[in-house]
Amino acid sequence: MKKIVLFSALILQSVSWGQVSTEVIQQALEAKKQMEKQSLFQNVTFENVGPTVMSGRVVDVDVNPENPTEFYVGYASGGLWYTNNNGMSFLPVMDAAPTQNVGDIAIDWKRGTIWVGTGEVNSSRSSYAGIGILKSEDKGKTWQNMGLHDSHHISRILINPSNPDEVVVGAVGHLYSKNEERGVYKTTNGGKTWNKTLYIDDETGIIDVAVSPKNFKVQYAASWSKDRKAWDFIGSGATSGIYKSKDAGLTWKLFTTGESGFPVGEGVGRIGLAVYDDSNVYAILDNQFKRPLQSKKSNSLPVAFSMPGDEFLKIPNKSLNSILKNYGLTEKYRAENIKHWVQNGYLQPDEAAKVVLDAINSLAETEVIGAEVYKSDNGGKNWTKTHQDFIDDFFYSYGYYFSVISVDPNDVNKIYLSGVPIIKSNDGGKTFTSISEDNVHSDHHVVWVNPNKSGHLINGNDGGLNISYDDGAHWVKSNSHSVSQFYSVNVDEQEPYNIYGGMQDNGVWVGPSNYKYSSEWYQTGKYPYENLIGGDGMQTQIDKRNPNIVFTGFQFGNYYRIDRANNKREYISPKPKKDEKPFRFNWQTPILLSSHNQDILYMGSNFLHRSMNQGETWTAISPDLTQGVKEGNVAFGTIAAISESPLQFGLLYTGSDDGLLHVSKDGGATWNKISGNLPQNRWVSRVVASAHKKERVYATLNGYRNDDFASYVYVSDDFGQTWKNIANNLPASPVNVIVEDNVNENILYLGTDNGLYVSLNKGTSWDDFSNGIPNVAVHDVVIQKKAKDLVVGTHGRSVYKVNLGQVQELNDKVVAKNLHVFELKKIEKSKNWGNSWSSWAKASEPKVEIWFYSNADTEVLLQIENSLKEVVFSQKVKAVKGLNKQEYDFSLTKEAADRLKNKDKKLKLEQAKNGKYYLPISVNKISIQKGSEKVVTDLEIIESKLTVIQL
Repeated sequence: MKKIVLFSALILQSVSWGQVSTEVIQQALEAKKQMEKQSLFQNVTFENVGPTVMSGRVVDVDVNPENPTEFYVGYASGGLWYTNNNGMSFLPVMDAAPTQNVGDIAIDWKRGTIWVGTGEVNSSRSSYAGIGILKSEDKGKTWQNMGLHDSHHISRILINPSNPDEVVVGAVGHLYSKNEERGVYKTTNGGKTWNKTLYIDDETGIIDVAVSPKNFKVQYAASWSKDRKAWDFIGSGATSGIYKSKDAGLTWKLFTTGESGFPVGEGVGRIGLAVYDDSNVYAILDNQFKRPLQSKKSNSLPVAFSMPGDEFLKIPNKSLNSILKNYGLTEKYRAENIKHWVQNGYLQPDEAAKVVLDAINSLAETEVIGAEVYKSDNGGKNWTKTHQDFIDDFFYSYGYYFSVISVDPNDVNKIYLSGVPIIKSNDGGKTFTSISEDNVHSDHHVVWVNPNKSGHLINGNDGGLNISYDDGAHWVKSNSHSVSQFYSVNVDEQEPYNIYGGMQDNGVWVGPSNYKYSSEWYQTGKYPYENLIGGDGMQTQIDKRNPNIVFTGFQFGNYYRIDRANNKREYISPKPKKDEKPFRFNWQTPILLSSHNQDILYMGSNFLHRSMNQGETWTAISPDLTQGVKEGNVAFGTIAAISESPLQFGLLYTGSDDGLLHVSKDGGATWNKISGNLPQNRWVSRVVASAHKKERVYATLNGYRNDDFASYVYVSDDFGQTWKNIANNLPASPVNVIVEDNVNENILYLGTDNGLYVSLNKGTSWDDFSNGIPNVAVHDVVIQKKAKDLVVGTHGRSVYKVNLGQVQELNDKVVAKNLHVFELKKIEKSKNWGNSWSSWAKASEPKVEIWFYSNADTEVLLQIENSLKEVVFSQKVKAVKGLNKQEYDFSLTKEAADRLKNKDKKLKLEQAKNGKYYLPISVNKISIQKGSEKVVTDLEIIESKLTVIQL
């Protein structure tokens, strides 16, 4: 452990305030692996509590050509999954891998070899970087990293069907910075060595590689020049184009020249490829060149906004949002907030129209051509656009997220385009129809077409997986596994409590904390989780006095107060006055109900706003707490984190996406900047006021949007005037969340882009805390205090929970012992033990978890004595240093049961239907012995009472 602490400290010293090298990242992954093996908490297992019905983003599928019911599915940040029953159920394949971030997958079906290119390529806000090429030859039990560590985002893997050791890979490169490990790479020895066969420059990568189905020598590669920053995204460039190889990827030639018929220049964005044969190839282009003035869209928006107020309010939200989306305005305006302006008298419809039209006019000069389809029938020498009209309502304003095309292997004229909807063409791209039906989520990334059965499609999108057998006329959803991408989680005070969470592109959901996956809901018609709102789901606050009152919303500060009992929803976000500049809201705008008064709600824009009446009215209680406006097309210069001290009303902290931390000790009357001696210009992912000491505050910074993968974690004991680095032995990974334990002030929980950690000593050292959770991004963590549960929101594997009962008791006194056994709650005897309600149902099998702490790896003897001091259970246990668990099922031998009955003739101790005898109502003793040292606690079974646990 000392080696890991020292090594990680050296990592942090070497990367302070800068980008982390590829070598350091690889070393950090190894350090994490060692931490998992040595963790004090390797026996504390997390439980996944869903949801499954609303899934995560699919980036690729690979189907067995001999058996299309067997296939693999890759999720952007949820790993690789396998089915052999046509998607009825799935098994995770990458849980043993060092990352869950997937860009592309390829399967050698003959040998069973799995290739995974890590790092999603869709260039979104949460397109996490990868760690190179992973390979498994034992169906995912073990993984080898085959190199290309600094590529970050792998777009395509092609395996030569005649020689599976020959593989061609497309690498996009870094998302937020320049680097040289991008382009086309080739191996002929199964990944042992790689040759870079196509390289353009350090800002241009390869977004797609496609091969002629029957000729591996003929390949096409699409290059993509882009520049993403936290505040701006340029998704096109002059070095974007299509290259061709005639020698299986050894050499390449640019085929999209000025004479080819394919667009060239700065407006060429992301390109997707589909090859039918050696001659026929399609390309879909996100064309960022400007449209001619005469092509501007219709004036339907002014017409809609010229209605009287009462008629305007009757326009369906879906229709109004569709109009706004056509103009690329959905990141700024939604039907709900515009109607709120009108309904509450802030603006008349014509005034609202002026606000929106001003935004339209500002975009008019930047309206782009958008999606275009080109075809070549002479092997890429010449290209022709297949359609005359613009393909509107398809990419909208973010074609960089899509640009994927598929062709039916048996029909050169049938193609499928993946965008916000799925559209298809039966005439070679001249005309298109939508096949996005009611059961299909929007935002599509892959369409697989069965080469042996036209019309059989498998589609992956932001909502999971869909399958069709009639060419998209009808779809079934195959979402039985937990791969949702959560931004945030929260809990209420109910018993059992409910879990709330906001998901990427899938809204905000609420469900029971005791959820376990079951397909029974298909029969009952009600899924345990319930959707509260759409969009990209964001933060949630719940009124502790009335859990039906929920505050939540979607991206860029669109928040609502929801009355679940009365099915009411009111838009509450603060608005500037007519003469004020618009507020700047973060993608994930922070909100907070005051722990001192549940009528007081805080919300951050570039100002901190406070409402004394749950969002009815607002007051800005701060100046601009950011570095100000930064030119770009992405909202930036916003508050990203808020905290109020639970020990003092009005002791407030804010953190901004551009790296500033502020404190106010007087309810917002005055503010002081407290981030001067911290790393600069790093996103403040959390600022947390301590619940144990008024002067204490924690802060975490995140360098993900700078391609900086260091862990930045700090604590201050003087209101932020001075800070102490407590990242210490954390493996390098951007930090998203820190939570202080509510019972034990020494315990901290920390979520990073690659896992969860716990500290027992205020951050002096950290332990891995992820048994049961793969190496996935942890975005949010919250403690349900009554249940003593830690609830973890992951961005790729839904929600997990674990009980903290024993963890919270690990104080200095306990940890100093050689052995310690934790007390058990009294157990309620049940008549169901060993019995079942039906001869076809399984018998109820009770169990109790006996927890103990050992200060070293050792063997102990665990015994249970009944009231006659007879040993009824004895087990040698190989204990590890840390927390240990042994389960006991309360059973007795027949001989022990007979002796108990002989001593107490009134005792009813009958054999259960499963053939076992169980301990009667009694006080029993649990002992754990190591050498001559023994620790003892009671195992007490009592009569049935509602106030105690029933097992």
